[in-house]
Amino acid sequence: MSLAIFDLDNTLIADDSDYLWGQFLVDKGVVDKTYYEEANAQFYADYKQGTLDIHEFLRFSLKPLADNPLAQLLDWRHQFIDDVIKPILLSPAQDLINKHKQAGDTLLVITATNRFVTEPIVALYGIEHLLATTPEFVNGAYTGAVAGIPCFQQGKVQTLQQWLQTTGETMQGSWFYSDSHNDLPLLSLVAHPVAVDPDATLAQHAQTQGWPIISLRQGECPSEHLKK
Repeated sequence: MSLAIFDLDNTLIADDSDYLWGQFLVDKGVVDKTYYEEANAQFYADYKQGTLDIHEFLRFSLKPLADNPLAQLLDWRHQFIDDVIKPILLSPAQDLINKHKQAGDTLLVITATNRFVTEPIVALYGIEHLLATTPEFVNGAYTGAVAGIPCFQQGKVQTLQQWLQTTGETMQGSWFYSDSHNDLPLLSLVAHPVAVDPDATLAQHAQTQGWPIISLRQGECPSEHLKK
């Protein structure tokens, strides 16, 4: 039994939930279309280039949580999950999750996208444990600030280490599945790093290191790497 860790965006789902949530807010008329759409696209481009200023991005992306009542946010999130997220869930991803469950592994999603957006997505896959960037929540409302460390790049490692100390789980025999070179700090720590439909930088690194490269976008879940 080991710890099986999964990135979320473009790994277990076929797009980026953070970016899609922003576009959903644009489409709903919740935020200014011209400004928000352009900024959202630029932040996403920065993320893919590995140059994202996570603190600047979070000031931008968490502001709508602070600007709207919780009940309305929850209603929008429900629509977002049904209309945007459910169509991009991946059956091979569920197959992979199920194989780790059958092996008795502890399953964990670790994602830079904030917990408000990601918690119901992770629940759809039946994964109990989630580490995500946490929006500050005070007196029944979001403040627009971040509680704790942003769960991004090296922050994923720090967040995971804190979780390991709390739970008593270990990294012995651990797995981590990710699509992004932003996750190289954590991929380099686990026993079994796996590149999933990787970006060009991660694909090159994985090839150099001899890491498995799999796709959850095409056909059945490739599970040969689980035989290690």
